[in-house]
Amino acid sequence: MGRPAGRGWDEDMTSTTAVLVSAAALGTTAVGGAFLAFSSFVMPALGRLPAREAVVAMQAVNVTAVSTIFMMTLFGSGALCLVTGWRAVVGWGTPAASWLLAGSAAYLIGVIGVTVAASVPRNDRLAALDPASAPAAAIWADYLSRWTAWNHVRTVAGLLSGAAFLVASGARAL
Repeated sequence: MGRPAGRGWDEDMTSTTAVLVSAAALGTTAVGGAFLAFSSFVMPALGRLPAREAVVAMQAVNVTAVSTIFMMTLFGSGALCLVTGWRAVVGWGTPAASWLLAGSAAYLIGVIGVTVAASVPRNDRLAALDPASAPAAAIWADYLSRWTAWNHVRTVAGLLSGAAFLVASGARAL
């Protein structure tokens, strides 16, 4: 009960779903790793710079981050999570279903959701900031603290998502 009609869930897992889960594991872990770099050394390094220089540098980073490869990895992994989440629901009751759903939810909420709700609005405000203005130092200090805290959430969510997909792929009877 709860398994797709037609071909058996186990038979289907050996092909399409296995590739899907592997791609989701790779993509979500890659994104989590990129965010880990920011949390562990990029933002602390920018925090050591004078505020004006740090704002200019982060503004440049934010423009550069909107690249084809990063956007495809970030949002392509989100699309894979939507599909794996759906596969988890239709295959509920299989050993891997809960891991697939957990990995999908972690990424969609903790990475995509936080990016849209917390990171992008802060980046947009920083983009509009004149680095030489009087309030720039205070705005930068607040940005650095809050953006980095939310980035920690994205880091953990991306890496946990990838780990959940790896566990799911090992459950064999997807």
